Order: sequence, then structure tokens, then C-alpha cells
Amino acid sequence: MLQSSPIRSILILLVTLLGVLFTVPNLFDAKTVETWPDWMPNRQIVLGLDLQGGSHLLLQVNREGITTERLGELRREARTILANENGIGNVITTEGQTLTIELTDPVRIDEARNALEELVNTVQASALSLGTVQETVLSGTDDGKLTLTLTDEGIDAQLSSIVSQSIEVIRNRIDELGTTEPTIQRQGNDRILVQVPGFDDSARLKEIISKTARLTFHLVYPGMTPEQARARGLPEGTMILPSDDGGEELLYEDVAIGGESLQDAQPSFDSRTSQPVVTFRFDTRGSIKFAEITSQNVNRRFAIVLDGTVITAPNIIQPITGGSGQIQGSFTPESATDLAVLLRAGSLPASLDIIEERSVGPSLGADSVAAGQLAAVVGTLAVIVFMIIAYGLFGVFATISLVVNLVLLLGALSLLGATLTLPGIAGIVLTIGMAVDANVLIYERIREERAAGRNVVQALEAGFQRAIATIVDANVTTLIAAIILFFLGSGPIRGFAVTLAIGIVTTLFTAYLLTRFMIARWYRMRRPKELKLRLLSLIPDGTKVPFMKWRVGAFIGSGLLIIASMGLFGTTGLNLGIDFKGGSAIEIQSQSGPADIGAVREQLSGLDLGDVAVQGFGTPEDVLIRIEAQPGGDAAQQEAVTKVTTAVEDAGYNVRRTEVVGPTVSGELAQTGTIAVVVAIVAVLAYIWLRFEWQFAVGAVMALVHDVALTIGMFAITGFEFNLASIAAILTIVGYSLNDTVVVYDRVRENLRKFRKMSIPDLLTMSINQTLSRTILTSFTTILALLSLVVFGGEVIRSFTVAMTWGVVVGTYSSIFIAAPLLIYFKLAAREEKPKAEKRADGAAV
Repeated sequence: MLQSSPIRSILILLVTLLGVLFTVPNLFDAKTVETWPDWMPNRQIVLGLDLQGGSHLLLQVNREGITTERLGELRREARTILANENGIGNVITTEGQTLTIELTDPVRIDEARNALEELVNTVQASALSLGTVQETVLSGTDDGKLTLTLTDEGIDAQLSSIVSQSIEVIRNRIDELGTTEPTIQRQGNDRILVQVPGFDDSARLKEIISKTARLTFHLVYPGMTPEQARARGLPEGTMILPSDDGGEELLYEDVAIGGESLQDAQPSFDSRTSQPVVTFRFDTRGSIKFAEITSQNVNRRFAIVLDGTVITAPNIIQPITGGSGQIQGSFTPESATDLAVLLRAGSLPASLDIIEERSVGPSLGADSVAAGQLAAVVGTLAVIVFMIIAYGLFGVFATISLVVNLVLLLGALSLLGATLTLPGIAGIVLTIGMAVDANVLIYERIREERAAGRNVVQALEAGFQRAIATIVDANVTTLIAAIILFFLGSGPIRGFAVTLAIGIVTTLFTAYLLTRFMIARWYRMRRPKELKLRLLSLIPDGTKVPFMKWRVGAFIGSGLLIIASMGLFGTTGLNLGIDFKGGSAIEIQSQSGPADIGAVREQLSGLDLGDVAVQGFGTPEDVLIRIEAQPGGDAAQQEAVTKVTTAVEDAGYNVRRTEVVGPTVSGELAQTGTIAVVVAIVAVLAYIWLRFEWQFAVGAVMALVHDVALTIGMFAITGFEFNLASIAAILTIVGYSLNDTVVVYDRVRENLRKFRKMSIPDLLTMSINQTLSRTILTSFTTILALLSLVVFGGEVIRSFTVAMTWGVVVGTYSSIFIAAPLLIYFKLAAREEKPKAEKRADGAAV
């Protein structure tokens, strides 16, 4: 093994060099990198919204609105076909997704059915499919009526089409704002995810994105006010719409000309009043039509309607033949600019509801970057210092391996264009702790082989060979949790999963290949007669702690803790964050010294928003405001956030972060989080069953249930907020706990083959003692790394990092006192292996 091939050496050096090359661009600003030659790597790690600031919106097409609008179209078409074209009297009523058509002359039902057949049609199944589905179904009833039903499949198809159209409109609108690298993508059949980095004015972004901007022109009905129309009955073909000045207008339903004929729209100022206005220009066809309408209706009022509200309704003084005009209203320069943007980009085909919102101000993003960098640096230095103190020269090898590991991790993130989030930085720090574990496993195994009487070369070779299987098993279990977290997580949590998964791969490369390469080179240069592997010992060699004699007490103690945890969970419950119960969280910062929490609470109490919690958050200047889910749904939730942000900004506070999660999303997140934990445990059960035996799998899963239950108990007793990041912490604990358990199980399996006649309790005690030094060393270094996150990582991820630190302690305990002792109660036996055929000197098998 120490005689590594030149090809392997070249591969190690090449991979390390590539990691450095792909990491280097992150040390320079983007403008400098753009000037580099084309052959040089120029991708940089993309910072998540929580690190650079920006806005995240999840939009959903309003299904009910689409259904109502489509039914309205079908009703008008049916009435036109029956009454106007065929002279068949009818009364049409609407219920759910069905139009019921009652004829004044039932004898003509067959004629009516044949006439309405043209409304029965098929539509494309989805924007990504070439198939078709039935949109409408026409049928008769027993009492001689006809029904025209809009199918669920037809609505789904229309939703899919609307999402595709809306994505393009939203992209055009955001491009008009001059932002860089927005993310706009479909989620499911009826949702759109929008992420705009560096754009912290979430209120303006919401207004621009979610506003339908459907512009229509209608003639005002003459000689009658809306009040008179209500009293006498609405004239046929008319409607009453609210106006921008607080009044109402009676308009013709027919659209004289639509916004689709607009060619351009620009903000401007009225030459007479100097008030902000929006000037518009029609295309050729629109200009001709506009000229005809204004020529035929001189001295009549002509209303400009935006999203169902009359913006202005001026009198037509003379024909307008130039194809241009202006929209007057109570505009500010900014609102006039935004309306022009909306009109140029085109109207949305349907209204979009904001069901999730997360925005981070640039100041908080900068603070998060600084906190994350400090935590990573402190954690790395703490681990490096400890490893050098504990292992001396071999600690230096581990340090070099660790530094290269981080370089490869950052290089991989750059190459993939992955997004680095604040939880992603936590993933890097956790990787540091786990990377040290692989080195500790190798070094401790080398020490054991040397103590067993092998010479230096044999000890080095056997140490690497026997440690690699344990390293792979231990890291694959964590990788399983990371993969599940990626596919079932969202937002920053997926960033954590990506970072953790890449870190596992780079750890396997550096800890085994790179460390072995360095040690082999060192040995060939020095040829030492002895190995001074460990200088500092947390656990003395040759321990004979009677763990199995303590198992009953450990089981009773763990059982009582689990009962207490579940009791707390059932009585006091968890402090559920808005991810799981809906609502809003707003982080604000005082601009003039420590925040006055009492004054903020008093100021918000008059807004009639239900339960509003105001508390300190980190520094004395920071305040966190939580608003319960509003009864009016997503729109009411957005209105509540606007009220709060306006109130605190008027009081001199700076809004640093906003999170809004609607009831639909919160329910889905809770369900997804539960599924993620269950799937992770089942996947690990299957993996350990395949790699070991069913007894080991059952023992490991019972230990995992123990760890998860105690972690939930920790959240219940501390009152830490339980949110989506907490699910990520639990899954990480699952992976780390298994890492520990697998190391012990691997030694148990090995000893089962060696000591076939030893009693199971004695064998388990011996196996735990043999791995005890590694278990404590690894836990200590991982806790060192995590404590830096707890202390320096910032308040936003405090509960996340505390939970992971607690998980390391609990996982270490369970691997020693729960997972291994449980094997006593199962029938363990050595796995039979096929004997290898021995060869005679002549080469024939015997």
C-alpha cells in the first residue's frame, strides 16, 4: 500500500490542483474574474439570499379565480349561441364547476344540445405534454335541463398553461428592474418560484410581480349613475367597477380595446399639472381601432381600467388619431415607473397569490456572511490546533488533508454553480468535524495494529486497509440523510444538504488517498523505527469499562428521558415556527441604540392582528416580531406584514428580514418534514441490513428513535423554535449518530469472526472499549467545530446549531449505551465467509 502507483500519485495531485484552480476565483471580485482568459476557471460560488440579501417569493395561480373566470366565459358564449344565434330562450345558473341551462321552451332541447356542442372541446394536457384532455362535458338531466361541466383535468391544463405564460411575463417585468441573475422557475402544476438576489425592497417586488396588470378600455354608460343602476336594475351588458378615487363607475362590459394592443408605455409628467402620468402608444392595429372609437364617441367618457379598477375616465374632447395617450391618476414617480414596467411587460393571464415570502436585507446578509466566516475560521483553527496537539506530525498530515478537503469542497461548489447558504456554512463546519473522524479512525487503527505486534510498515498498511471499510460505511449513512434532505428540503436547507454531501465525498478522497499519499512519502524519506502517533490521550489505552453491566441502568435512564420528552411534547408541545403553523416573522433593528421592545409591542397592539409576539433577538438593537396566521388567508397575511413593516419603519426601525408562510405551504412543509425523517430511518435500516445483518439494523434504528425523541424533548424543554432547519438538524443527527454506531458495529462484526467462543456481552464490552478512544476524540473535535457555530454563527441559525451539538452528545451516548447493548437480546453469530482457496507451490488450488 505504501508503494502507490505513479498514476495514483498524479491523480491525487491533479485533483488537488483542480480544486485550487476552481476555488481561486472566489478570492477576487466578479469584475476581476471577468477579465481572465477563457481557459481559466471563472465560476464563483453563488451566495444564497440569506447571505447577500434579496427576496424569495412562492406564487400560486388562483384556481378558484380561474374556474370562475372560465365559467363566466362559457356562460356568455352559451347565452350568445342559444339566444342570439338560435333564438332559444334560456336561464343559466352556476354551481361549482357546472353551468345548468334551463330552456324556456323544453321542446327545443335537442336543438340546443346540438348548438352547444361547439363548446365541448379538448385542450393540451400541460405545457410539457403533447397529449390532450377533455376540458368541458355537455350532458342532459332528468328534468330536461342541460349541464356544461368544466372538468378537473381541464382546469389543471389551464393552470399549467397559465404558469408557463406567467413565467415569461414575470421574467420580463424583473428584467425591466435591472436586477441580475433572478431565478424564476415552475414548481408543480400551479406554482412559480421567484428569487431575486440583491433586491431587498420586497414590497415593491411583490407589487410588480403579483399585479395582474390587465389594462382595458371601456365606454362609460351615459345618463345613469351606479346608484341609479342598482335601484332600477343594471342595464344589460353593463357592470359597476370601483374607481381609483374611491367612487364607482357604470361601464359597458364589452372591452373597447385591450392592453394587448399596447406597443410601449413610459413614465412621464403632465405638461399642464406637472403630475406623474404614464404615456402609452398602441401598435398599428390598436391605433386604428383607438382612432375609430374616439372619433365615434366624442363628448363621451372613456374609462381606463387596470385590474378591475377605473384609473381614470376622461371625456373624449376630440378624435385621437396618433395612437397614443396618457393615464392620469394619483401616481408618484415610482408608481408611474412601476405601472409602465407592468404595461410594457404585458399582463398576467391570471392573478397570482403569494403563499410564501422570505426576504433578507443587505445589512443582515453582510452580518450573516461575517458571522459564518468567523465561525468557520474559529472552528477550523480549533480542530487543527487540537489535532496537532493530539497527534503531532500525524496531526499535521491531518491538517493538510483538512485544508485540501475544504479547498476541494469550495472548488466543487464553484464548479457546480451551487448556492451557498447560511446553513450551508454550517454544513462546511460539520464537514470539518466529520473529516477529522476519518483521520482519527485511520490513526487509531494504525496504533492498534502496532500494539498487536506488527512492524511499522505492516501497521501502516493494515491501518489504512481495515479503516477504509468503516469510513465508507460511516459516511454513506450520513450521505443517505443528505440526499433525502436535498430532495425533500427546500431553500437554504437544500444548500446545507448539497454542502454536506459534497463534503462527504471530498472527505473520503482526502482522508484515505491524500493522507495515505503523504504518510507513504514521509515513510520512504525517514524510514522511522517507531511511530509516535498520539501525544495527547483523552481516553487511556486498554480500558476495560464494564459497559454491559451498566446497560440496564442506561436503558432505564433513556426510557425515562424518552417518556419525559414525549410527555413534554404532548403537554407543552413545540414552539413551532412559521414554517409549520403559518404566519409571519419580521426581524427589525433599531437605528438609534437599544430597541424598546415595550414600545414596539404597544405600537403593534393597535393593528388588530391577533397574537403578535415581540422579543429580543441576538443583540440589544435587534427585535423579532411574530404574527399569527391571519384568518383571511394569504392576502390577509400579506396585508398584516405591510401594516407591521410600515409601523416599525415609521418608528425608526430598519426591517432586516421578512418571512411569510401561508397555511397551504406550512401544512405541506410539516408533512414533508415528517416524511423526510421516516424515509431517512427506513433507508438507513435497509443499508445497514445489507451491509451487516438484520440485528444490527434493528439496533441502529432503535438508537435513532432514541436520539430523535431526546432531540424533540430538548426542543420542548428549551422552547427553541422548531422549524424547517430543525428537521435538517434531526436528519443530520441521524446521519452522525449512525456514523458513531456503524464504527462500533463494524468492530463488533470483526470480533465476531475472531472470537467465536466469546460470550456476546464480553465481546460487546471489548468492542466498545476498543473504539472508545476514537469515539471520544471524534465527538470532541466535532463539538469543537459546532461550538464555534453556536457562539459565532448568529441568532438566525442558533437553534439549528444547538440542536446539532446536542445531537452529537446524544448520538455518542446512544452508540455506546443503546445501540451496542441491544445486540445482547438478538441472536448474533459470526458471518460465514467462503474460505479462500489455498495454492500449492506449483500454482494449483488445493
